[in-house]
Amino acid sequence: MKSESDTGSAPPGATNSVSPAPNSLEHWAAVKPDEVAIIDGETEVTWGAWNLEANRLAEAFVRIGVVGGDVVAVRTQIRHEWQFISSALAKLGASILPFNWRLTPGESRHILEDSGAKVLILDDEDVQAFSPAYGGLNLKAVIAIGSQPPAEVLSMDQLLAQTEPVPRFAMGRPPLIIYTSGTTGQPKGVVMGELVMSAERMEHIQSIEAADPQLPGARTMLTLPMHHGAGPGACWSSIAAGNTLIMARRFLPQQALADIQRHRINHWVAVPTMLKRIAALPEEVLQSYDVSSIRSLRTGAAPVPTSLKEWVMDYFGEVLHEGYGATEVGMIAHLGPHDVRRKPGSSGKPYRHVQIRIKDEIGTLLPAGEVGAIWVKSPAVIKRYVNQPLLGRETIDEDGFFQVGDAGRLDEDGYIYLTDRIKDMIISGGVNIYPAEIESALIQHPAIQDVAVIGVPDEDLGEAVKAFVELRNGATSTANELLTFVEPLLASYKRPRSIEFVVDLPRSTMGKVLKRELRNPFWQNEERNV
Repeated sequence: MKSESDTGSAPPGATNSVSPAPNSLEHWAAVKPDEVAIIDGETEVTWGAWNLEANRLAEAFVRIGVVGGDVVAVRTQIRHEWQFISSALAKLGASILPFNWRLTPGESRHILEDSGAKVLILDDEDVQAFSPAYGGLNLKAVIAIGSQPPAEVLSMDQLLAQTEPVPRFAMGRPPLIIYTSGTTGQPKGVVMGELVMSAERMEHIQSIEAADPQLPGARTMLTLPMHHGAGPGACWSSIAAGNTLIMARRFLPQQALADIQRHRINHWVAVPTMLKRIAALPEEVLQSYDVSSIRSLRTGAAPVPTSLKEWVMDYFGEVLHEGYGATEVGMIAHLGPHDVRRKPGSSGKPYRHVQIRIKDEIGTLLPAGEVGAIWVKSPAVIKRYVNQPLLGRETIDEDGFFQVGDAGRLDEDGYIYLTDRIKDMIISGGVNIYPAEIESALIQHPAIQDVAVIGVPDEDLGEAVKAFVELRNGATSTANELLTFVEPLLASYKRPRSIEFVVDLPRSTMGKVLKRELRNPFWQNEERNV
């Protein structure tokens, strides 16, 4: 793409300020218009071209009736056009709602209706097949990227045809709306951030970025989907630092190493499943790539076994940062490289302006070392879901602490240790059993790639422990071998009563194991609905 920077005055109402904000897209477009900002496969986009396209797209949105406060739903995989859309909406004060491209038309329709989206943008190869999601909805436009759409749908080329870019300046990041995964009922929307933030919220964000700062002039690799808060967050951090963003439309473990070597990647955010798949590559493959350029490797969004953390530190160097957060409360805690080995098993210490309390079943505060429900207070805590009533005291207490649904403990130094998801806890013979503890023991076996533990109905105990095991490529094992392996690691009541081997565990697009899909066959005819 050619690199042009915008000049001239904007018409009344077109700009939010008279000059670019520091560390914004507009700032970098003015300072280094010809430097590459995005690499998406064979496509390279400069800062100047990015800003030009964002201004052109913002003007096109205005022409179809988009105004500040509107919600624009975006259903795409990782691609550079997402950045243009996000930046254009920031210039208009509109919200972006990225949603999972794996959802069925029926699931997607719920999100479009619930959010009140005014525009839908998608990159489906077969747009017509997705029409049950949007047909009959009161949308200002449906826009398709990279395909020849049916007559009632605009192509991106048609939208931009004869549209001249009008210089606009964004006040900040566009409000981001994320719909929770929907593993327990219908997905619910959470508004993450706003154009104008409180001083406390800004300090909270600054403390998050300061814990793992992006080096100016560095290169960031994006492999996370854009419908999860971490994906857009990585992009916006890259913009703030003026760094080049390398986008991988599909994660392949060996290709990720090749991209790190080829592009000399400095920053990468990866979910644990991605790291596990890299660790499973043959040693000769691992040693054939130069990954020494990595200065920061962030992970989170799912439990990170201590053994995996240690492997990452051995292979990539002392660069691992673990983040703990929740959609409803934002980022909670951070574990830096200096603490990974010093605090094994911890997910870190709370960020600035974040407080954590541990409570028992009746709401009594628990001392350090005792396991209970995790309650969090932060500047990012929501008061309600989109189009839902205010949350009740069972979710937000009188002091403003939100129950995030995790069980865990604090140590004497204030570091948080996650035990499990409360809803995943198994009650067997009246005893609480946390699957994560069992998974942590089993994953140490050299033949195991990944494991998921659930409770299944048992007439005597109520629930019995069952493990689903995914083996490494070429590895073999037996249930008896694994049970023998965990004998010295787990008390007898925690050991699995049964072990089932599977080719692949069911996962979300973020790599989280979908335990409900494992549970359903066992519980669907039971009185209790897990």
